[in-house]
Amino acid sequence: MGLFLLLLLLQYQLWWGTGGWFDLQAVEKRVATQEAANAPLRDRNARLAAEVTDLKQGLDAIEERARSDMGMVRADEQFFWVPGVAIEPQLIEINAGLVVPVQEGSQ
Repeated sequence: MGLFLLLLLLQYQLWWGTGGWFDLQAVEKRVATQEAANAPLRDRNARLAAEVTDLKQGLDAIEERARSDMGMVRADEQFFWVPGVAIEPQLIEINAGLVVPVQEGSQ
């Protein structure tokens, strides 16, 4: 009878006790959930790391970033404003100093 009770106690600890089978299953489920939540963050980190590397290595990425984010125009380019096309107000202010007014009769 004593051996049977000992066996039941050990089985209880194995299945329902602290660190038992059901605890292990719950931890594995939480780990899987966290891994799924971390996957997009890893992808974002990889993209950011690649962008940082590009910014450190060359001017092409810096120029692209300045053009897209701040509306920059190089000195050897011409800026054309098309009426009816929405432009963010801060981009107009930034580029206002770069636009040279065309004088009448200078053609």
